[in-house]
Amino acid sequence: MTDTPARPRLRPLLTAVAVTLTMTLAAAAACGPDKDPAPRTVDEVLKQTSVYGKPKIRIGVAEDQPLMGKLVDGRFEGFDIEIARYLAESLGFNGDSRIDFVPLQTEDRENALLSGRVNLVVASYSMTPEREKEIDFVGPYFVTKQELLIRVADRAVVRNLSDLAQPGRETCVVGGSTGEREFTGRGLKVYPAATNRECLERLLAGKSNAFSTDETILAGYLSEHPKDLHVVDVPIGANERLGVGVSKQDPALRDLVAFFLRKSFDTGQKTDTSPWLAAYRRTLGPWLGEDVMQPPIDAPDLVDYDEKAPKG
Repeated sequence: MTDTPARPRLRPLLTAVAVTLTMTLAAAAACGPDKDPAPRTVDEVLKQTSVYGKPKIRIGVAEDQPLMGKLVDGRFEGFDIEIARYLAESLGFNGDSRIDFVPLQTEDRENALLSGRVNLVVASYSMTPEREKEIDFVGPYFVTKQELLIRVADRAVVRNLSDLAQPGRETCVVGGSTGEREFTGRGLKVYPAATNRECLERLLAGKSNAFSTDETILAGYLSEHPKDLHVVDVPIGANERLGVGVSKQDPALRDLVAFFLRKSFDTGQKTDTSPWLAAYRRTLGPWLGEDVMQPPIDAPDLVDYDEKAPKG
């Protein structure tokens, strides 16, 4: 008997190979660029930050701004401080024992981030194009405006910026601040102080006719001297957006801070209570009235915990 050639057996074999190849390609396509990747988790991003595994997080703050950031009897308090504590806790640094609050002057904030002296800055830090050339911002977490603080006795004398243009009158501002640029750009005489507290003391002593900075800081000083001081609500430049300063060398930390700020914003929208709202109502709220948190720009979509990450 003549042996039958094995050629007919080739078709089932080719079919099996084709099926296997099709399944392999389908699986590859499912994982390809056309399919959205699984969202990153908080833990994954945290491991890429400069603070991962560190015993403490270093946060630059103000120490002379009542209601915002002030050292009182050895403990920092204020709206910015509570925002800083919320962010630190969200990053895994629970309690003040795991936070180094680093007092910073206005002109030192960028250098502190660039040098690695601090990981974050939460200190009435206005988001400006000039500063964004050197550092990253997360926010805004608050939108404020620049106003004037004067003595009650001068209410009839200083009513607007034109009154401050009179010969012999000066406005105290912190050197290097956005406020200083607003006044020098208008040709008004300024005294560039080293700190906000210095401006307050000059105002109370009658050495300066007005003190100008954003309303959050002025509200704090008004809360300390309600009978002596008065806020003049005049338009001075554009609204200022306060943000959290982060080094450009730490994009993962920037993403996490943005994520947690948006999480607080989303919670407040849904429940009318959140870490941000609680901080505001305990500090600025009684002096500035009701306000709402601003959603941070470019907050990433992350999964809170690894166990919640999609499987497969």
